Amino acid sequence: MSLNGRSLVAAMCAGQVGNLLPHVVVPAIMAGHLIPLWGLSGAQAGLMAGAYAFGYMLAVPVLATLTDRIDARLVLLVGSAFSGIATAAFGLFAEGLWSATAIWALAGVGFAGAYMPGLKALTDRLPPQDSSRSITLYTSSFSIGVGLSFLVSQLVADAFNWRAAFFFTALGPLVMLAACFAMAPFRPAPSSGRLLDFRPVLRNRPAMGYVLGYGVHCFELYGMRTWLVAFWTYVAARNSDTMLTPIMISVIATWLSLPASILGNEAAIRFGRHRAITIVMIASALAALAIGVFAGASPLLLLVLVTVYAITIPADSGALTSGMAMSAVPANRGATMALHSTVGFGLSALGGWAGGVALDAFGGPADPRGWFAVFAVFAAGSLLGPVALWWSRR
Repeated sequence: MSLNGRSLVAAMCAGQVGNLLPHVVVPAIMAGHLIPLWGLSGAQAGLMAGAYAFGYMLAVPVLATLTDRIDARLVLLVGSAFSGIATAAFGLFAEGLWSATAIWALAGVGFAGAYMPGLKALTDRLPPQDSSRSITLYTSSFSIGVGLSFLVSQLVADAFNWRAAFFFTALGPLVMLAACFAMAPFRPAPSSGRLLDFRPVLRNRPAMGYVLGYGVHCFELYGMRTWLVAFWTYVAARNSDTMLTPIMISVIATWLSLPASILGNEAAIRFGRHRAITIVMIASALAALAIGVFAGASPLLLLVLVTVYAITIPADSGALTSGMAMSAVPANRGATMALHSTVGFGLSALGGWAGGVALDAFGGPADPRGWFAVFAVFAAGSLLGPVALWWSRR
């Protein structure tokens, strides 16, 4: 029996969680395993971690736009399988910075065939009145998957070794493969445009405001996720009596994204999408600056600030993505999603690397000035979001 309605949304959310199990293995274990093993600087570690988003950025224009021509389920199936294979390949073949960076970029290529094509496969099979909340549930399940990725990869790496973390998390995409096989076929409307013609999307200023806002969101979110474990490793080293471990902080901070994204979208529906997103982005920038200023303070204060930051960063995610999808012209929805992801994950790669460069330039991971620089970079990025939304209304 093929999936439909609520069962389809549930299956796609579960598949999304499975596809995300490998998602942050590199940032989760690099502070405790890969950086000391390979003698990496902050910039090199940021480059390696950001390679996933870079590979995604290169592949998603073709793979997501292709869903305007063929059933997105087929792209989703191949992308999910490739993601799992590439993750296992990291565990088998990564031997240093460059091999790790190249393989992790290939894993990002696989995820490019999984995330937005999965969203397209979902929206193709739902009536328009169900789209906003269903899209938000799908995007919010991202947080559950990333939280599990942080948790599982660190536990497995610490219990066995770092390679085992990649082998274990590579099994996650099997869940989405099962969902794909249970999904009813869908035939997109015929498209006469060229495959990579983004001109109609670029002319759609309301949609482009959300696309650019999403890019800013991803810069900050992935920068934080790249360096959160390393930051709390620094905090724990300064306060040996704290019971708050990097594993606990990374999982808690990530799982807070789920209710934050859902509530943020509900606020956008009730109070206006642009207004809600703007308020959230400004609050997020202020939280980032506060963490940087108090980087050398007590773990309890930093826990409060990181919790606030973990809520404000993702609170605009569902509103941005659902706003983009609803602003897109139906015939170009796949192309709009492709550009949305290209901009978002391109800036994701930049966020992780920029954080590492800032860390190196201001004293390194043992210096509170370095961490102030990292979070100041993230805050500056966040403040560009309201500018993009203002431009889209002109």
